[in-house]
Amino acid sequence: MFIGEHFHTIDSKGRMIVPSKFRDELGESFIVTKGLDNCLFVYPQNEWKQFEEKLRTLPLTSRDARAFVRLFFSGATECSLDKQGRINLPANLRQHAKIDKEVVTIGVSTRVEIWSKEEWNRYNDSEELSYDAIAEKMVELGI
Repeated sequence: MFIGEHFHTIDSKGRMIVPSKFRDELGESFIVTKGLDNCLFVYPQNEWKQFEEKLRTLPLTSRDARAFVRLFFSGATECSLDKQGRINLPANLRQHAKIDKEVVTIGVSTRVEIWSKEEWNRYNDSEELSYDAIAEKMVELGI
């Protein structure tokens, strides 16, 4: 399970350190793709395969389903750690997540998310992000 919040910088070549706590669970290679809310989603291979199988079941006749599948697959790239525990984030993914220099890597149960520090702060400071209101909505979902 991925948990926690980690702060790093990205170098001029687009490389960032993957937190050591996440490396073992991510494995030798993993998938990074465009995520929601202006971040990147990082999946270990086994989670990516499960997610991919779910996406395959979406109806091709649904415009929203096609758009969703395009978003995730067109931006997906397989990454491997270098000897320093870094990955190279392609320019299109950095642009999607508005990543320039400072990054925040968070654990979200079965995946990791990579955020620009600015976007992460904006997300956390958002008036829409009221923990009490979110908790009330979780009750509606049976949690």
